[in-house]
Amino acid sequence: MARQRYHDGLALRQALPGRFLPFLVGSMAFLAALALAGGIAAHSLSQRWTHGAGAVTTVQVPGPTDPATATAAMGQMPPTRIDAVLAILAATPGITDTHRLSDAELRALLAPWIEQTGDPSLPLPAVIELHTAPGQDVAASLLPRLQAQAPGLLMEHDSIWSDRLAALAGSLQACAGLAVLVVMTVAVCVVMAATRAGLLTRRQAIGLIHALGATDSYISGRFATRVGLLALWGGVWGSVLALPMLLALSHLAAPFTAMGDAPATAPDWHDVQAWTGLLPPALLWMLVILPPAAGLTGWATTQLTVRAWLRRLP
Repeated sequence: MARQRYHDGLALRQALPGRFLPFLVGSMAFLAALALAGGIAAHSLSQRWTHGAGAVTTVQVPGPTDPATATAAMGQMPPTRIDAVLAILAATPGITDTHRLSDAELRALLAPWIEQTGDPSLPLPAVIELHTAPGQDVAASLLPRLQAQAPGLLMEHDSIWSDRLAALAGSLQACAGLAVLVVMTVAVCVVMAATRAGLLTRRQAIGLIHALGATDSYISGRFATRVGLLALWGGVWGSVLALPMLLALSHLAAPFTAMGDAPATAPDWHDVQAWTGLLPPALLWMLVILPPAAGLTGWATTQLTVRAWLRRLP
């Protein structure tokens, strides 16, 4: 017992047991990790929708080999409708990339429907995929110009759905941020309650050494160091316990967030590098930062709580 008093200075191992506070802080860290993971996943999905499928505009040109109507006769544009459309698209600012689907790609895309007709010579429209720069909406100004050269041309853009999905992702991120704020508030309250309980337990000893000249900085530093280490330990366990669940969720969400082909099966259970590769870098950094953040929060909260309590001593 004397040895513990020597190490703590104020026998804080008795006033602040090493089981209760790490368990509570670890639980808060576990919940915070899940909430942050939800926010990061919503951000990844938003980026995927906004810069991926949601940023693609599809242009259908019926009769692509027919002559262009408006200016072809004047010799100012290429002779066919598809060439006229491609020339306009190439000269339009805000379009970063265009891709005309080949006959093989188009028939593969429409295979479930055209295979039923048994007519491989069925005339198909030319289909062009447009990729626009973020924030650029060229459909409204582009469509009349294209239809002037190729009447009957159709343009489809998923901006409405991508905007709605982006708004949904933003709401999920806001909810995740609010959840983290609530968890942090609860954690601060738990640390304050534990610190005040420890102060009341050691009230006589603290009052005595304070009367003998111990400064507020000395006493608050002893408490803050003890609580900060306990909170750090709880944060470590919270992050470790959250890791398996986050790995499983990252594996399930990979087909929706990956820009390329996601692995169809889960990695081998002992392949640590493959499993950690499933975690987004932001999520991995969050798990690393969470324990010191919990320790720092516990340290700062204890400093303020102890100093406020000491000011009320006679």
